[in-house]
Amino acid sequence: MAEHDPPGALAGYRQLLAAQVRSQLQYRVSFVMDILGNLVLTLVDVATVVVLFRVTPVLGGFSLPEALLISGLANLSFALCDLSVGNIDTMRLYIRTGRFDAVLARPLSVLLQLICGDLALRRFGRVAQGVVVLVIALNLVPVRWTFARAALLVLAPLFGAVLFASIFVAGSTVAFWFIESGEFANSFTYGGRDFSAYPATVYAGWFRKAFAYGLGFAFVAYYPALAILGKPDPLGGPRLLSWSSPVVALAAAGVAALIWRTGIRHYRSTGS
Repeated sequence: MAEHDPPGALAGYRQLLAAQVRSQLQYRVSFVMDILGNLVLTLVDVATVVVLFRVTPVLGGFSLPEALLISGLANLSFALCDLSVGNIDTMRLYIRTGRFDAVLARPLSVLLQLICGDLALRRFGRVAQGVVVLVIALNLVPVRWTFARAALLVLAPLFGAVLFASIFVAGSTVAFWFIESGEFANSFTYGGRDFSAYPATVYAGWFRKAFAYGLGFAFVAYYPALAILGKPDPLGGPRLLSWSSPVVALAAAGVAALIWRTGIRHYRSTGS
């Protein structure tokens, strides 16, 4: 099935999203508890960064406020991605149970159906937490604001979300070949979130090369933070890298789209 929507498809997506919102708001107490739970999980991630600085004033060449800026950008980027496309990692369940055949039969984009069909509103809590941490960090670090830096502050979490979403989609596509691929995909998605929350300088060797540059996670928060702070790269990279997040994110999206189309063509339905 081609990934092209017929006229009026937008109404179908709106109905899918509306049905998700109504179903999740039916149980208000459970909904509030889910949001609070997600807030706590994000707070734990930030607390881990703070705890590390109790034993050292500088980590990988960065102070605590600077590290919080990196953590805030990374957590907000991942939260935006998780809110919008995080449900794609359930695709293996669709394939295993045969529900994916029903998705293919509808005259709508397969990817957008999977995204809109299971929107988790509780993830708004993580987005809010990421914004709060980012605001706190920006009040602690000295930034000489320019239009370019202000624009990057707004755009960096969006492009970071695009990069994370690309990893989510590419990782989930593995389910077309290996149904039990959840842990494999999570090692790159959630592992990438944890990697991005710290300065890339704390990692070394092949691990840093693979995750920071091979998968592009250094461009989620590390390099945008360097540009916002006006700080040279301790790793010796050219200054242009600090402004390269949009290029890396769009390239990752293109690769993910190619992998997705290949997976769709490979799929032969549950009964074949």
